[in-house]
Amino acid sequence: MLTPFHLAIGVHDLAAARQFYHELLGCPIGRSSDQWIDFNFFGHQLVCHQVGTPTKIQGRNPVDGEAIPVPHFGIVLTLAEFAKFETSLSTKGCQFMIEPQVRFAGEAGEQRTLFIRDPSHNVLEFKAFADIDEELFKV
Repeated sequence: MLTPFHLAIGVHDLAAARQFYHELLGCPIGRSSDQWIDFNFFGHQLVCHQVGTPTKIQGRNPVDGEAIPVPHFGIVLTLAEFAKFETSLSTKGCQFMIEPQVRFAGEAGEQRTLFIRDPSHNVLEFKAFADIDEELFKV
C-alpha cells in the first residue's frame, strides 16, 4: 500500500489556486488560512502557499518528441480515470500545455499523458498506464 505524499508549492494568488485545484481539478479543500490552502490531490496532501511571484520553469528536457518542463509534478491514474479526467478538463475549457497523447507507443512504459499549468505557472502532468503496477517502473 502506498502512503500519501505531502507537497508544498508556491502560488501568487490563493483565490486563483482555489479555483484551479478545487473547481477545475476537483480536489477537496482541507485546512486553510489566509496564507495557505490544503488540497486533497488524488489522496495526497498538496499545500498551496502564498508567495510573491509565480513559479518559473527552470528548463526543459526532451522526452519522446516533447520538450518536458522542469519542474513539474502530477499523479498517475488508471486509463479509465485518465479518460474521464481528460474529458472533464476539455469540457471545462482547460488549456493544455502539452496536449493529451500516447507517449512511448509500443515500448516499455507506454502511457497516456497530458500537461497543464496552474495560474502560478506550476506545471502538472497527469499520466496513465494500462497496468500501473507492471508498467510504472518498467525498463
